[in-house]
Amino acid sequence: MIWLPSDERRTTSEIGRFGRWAGERYSTDFVDYDALHRWSVSRPDEFWAAVWDFFQATPTHPPASPALRGSAMPGARWFAGATLNYAENALRHPADRLALICTDESQQDAAVTYGELTEHVANARAGLERAGVGPGSRVVAVLPNRLEAVVALLATASLGAIWSICPPEYGRDSILDRFGQLEPVVLIGATEHQYAGRQHDTSATTAALAENLPSLRRVVVVGDASKVPGSVAWSRFGSPAPLAFARTEFNDPLWTLYSSGTTGKPKAIVHSHGGIVLEELKAIGLHFDVKPGDRFFWYTTTGWMLWNYVVSSLLVGATAILYDGAPDPQMIWALLRRNRAVVAGASPGFLERTRDRWDLIPPPPLSLRTLGVTGSPLSTELHRWLAEALGADVLVAPVCGGTDICSGFVGPVPTLASRPGEMQRSMLGVASAAFDDDGQEVIDEVGELVVTAPLPSMPLELWGDDDGQRYRASYFDTWDGVWRQGDWAMFHPDGSVVVSGRSDATLNRGGVRMGTSEFYRALAQITEIEDSLVVDTSLNAAEGELVLFVVVRDGSLDAGLVQRIRDELRLRLSPRHVPDRVLEVDEIPYTLTGKKCEVPVKRILLGMGNPSVDSGVVRNPAAFLPVVRLADALATRPGRAEAALEDV
Repeated sequence: MIWLPSDERRTTSEIGRFGRWAGERYSTDFVDYDALHRWSVSRPDEFWAAVWDFFQATPTHPPASPALRGSAMPGARWFAGATLNYAENALRHPADRLALICTDESQQDAAVTYGELTEHVANARAGLERAGVGPGSRVVAVLPNRLEAVVALLATASLGAIWSICPPEYGRDSILDRFGQLEPVVLIGATEHQYAGRQHDTSATTAALAENLPSLRRVVVVGDASKVPGSVAWSRFGSPAPLAFARTEFNDPLWTLYSSGTTGKPKAIVHSHGGIVLEELKAIGLHFDVKPGDRFFWYTTTGWMLWNYVVSSLLVGATAILYDGAPDPQMIWALLRRNRAVVAGASPGFLERTRDRWDLIPPPPLSLRTLGVTGSPLSTELHRWLAEALGADVLVAPVCGGTDICSGFVGPVPTLASRPGEMQRSMLGVASAAFDDDGQEVIDEVGELVVTAPLPSMPLELWGDDDGQRYRASYFDTWDGVWRQGDWAMFHPDGSVVVSGRSDATLNRGGVRMGTSEFYRALAQITEIEDSLVVDTSLNAAEGELVLFVVVRDGSLDAGLVQRIRDELRLRLSPRHVPDRVLEVDEIPYTLTGKKCEVPVKRILLGMGNPSVDSGVVRNPAAFLPVVRLADALATRPGRAEAALEDV
């Protein structure tokens, strides 16, 4: 075990308190978490109504009718006839409590109370209403992680309109691919944002969007409105007004999030007011143990679902810490300590950089209870190091979820022990499992991560998918009525889980399947390798090459290092997983949310076309050039490369 909860943590955690409260309510003794979880998936009506009541969501009681009407997926409907507004629930807390801490690379923090935030939202709501925004209207924004983005989201939700946001670092065409689907009536854009010590002018992007979204009635600019013809400044857009909330139905649309867009046109995923409120109360309040007044941070841009997650910490009455800037470990750990963060989160890549610079990092905040990790699998080695560096009081909490539900499937349980490289359990209400190719549940074997019962925050629909065919093809194309997430997972007998990467990036060598995280874990033993990306170009029954791209820390890749790589992988994995080709590159391509572009690289090498890569959502598009060159070379040599071909 890498972490054990103290007796105090077991007693004072929100999930422990919820278990005792629910046990009294339903005259059931939930002796441990696993018993609580079994109840949550076998009695969804009771469980989700209990979440509603435990957190005193507004309105204060769910309707008496069943929570779930029909358990078929897709098509399940939750709390039919109930009303629940996201913004109303986010702003229902004491006016003098701190709601937001807004900061950036200047390290100047600005505090906003719930009362002040409510006033900002009311003013912005009045401006939106004058612009003709009402229930079902779409409001879109291109904004950094700052106060204005949170205010605009809550003002939109308060009207029953539909919100959507992209970060300013996205390219113009990438944003149009997303917003163009929605026919928005209002665009809110920034004219600049800061990153890595520089101010970047984004006024041309905002102006281009205004010209190319013909449905717009109003363009609002945060910054210098004179740079965007026909726009109005954010500071002049709103006006003092009382705040009201539309009576949104539980299943009314709240916002659209987007798939990554690295393998085709991004899907616009529509979530509901009620589904998001209940799911985030459960996930943030119970699993991440965020209490009223706790300070919550996750390093993210506005283009990742984790931004919505951070804003949703307002639902439990927490203080959300917003940071606009580059992921500099020294700066962010100083921010966490300065602002006494209780729960924080980041990607494994950021935490690797933290380890590399640990001697320069300010001491972790004494207030920190939980460090969340997501974006890619957390290696056993990094998990061990984080647990040792942060100390016995901090739960290092890897979580596997997705934009699709704006939450997690498996993740932390602060009342249970934790082992390195593993996620603790399936989260409450989530009936998750691993399936083999025949659709049978497997234990202690790698299989497809699936969900066998509906969740309130599963998408209402995909925008523009009128007949639901794209929705079904995205999640239910493999097994009828079973949600396939697209990750490889292994469930242990005690319920703990190892997630080993995307199933569409699987290394399938001679019938032996392996997730890419296992490959990277083995490669981590070679200190000269700074970064890497591996793809298997096998397609259907035809076995292709296993291609490994590496960034060498110092010096260059030579025959000796190639042989060491092969020997290490043969020893730690199998002879089948020795790469056919090892290529040195200057950098590995990543999405803006910090995920390796394994699937786009595979598609390029298979000749599926470079248009599958949307450069506007990739951090470093030039990193694809060596991949394209290799694909061009392989196109003249169909089939598996001969052994005589050079490796490097």
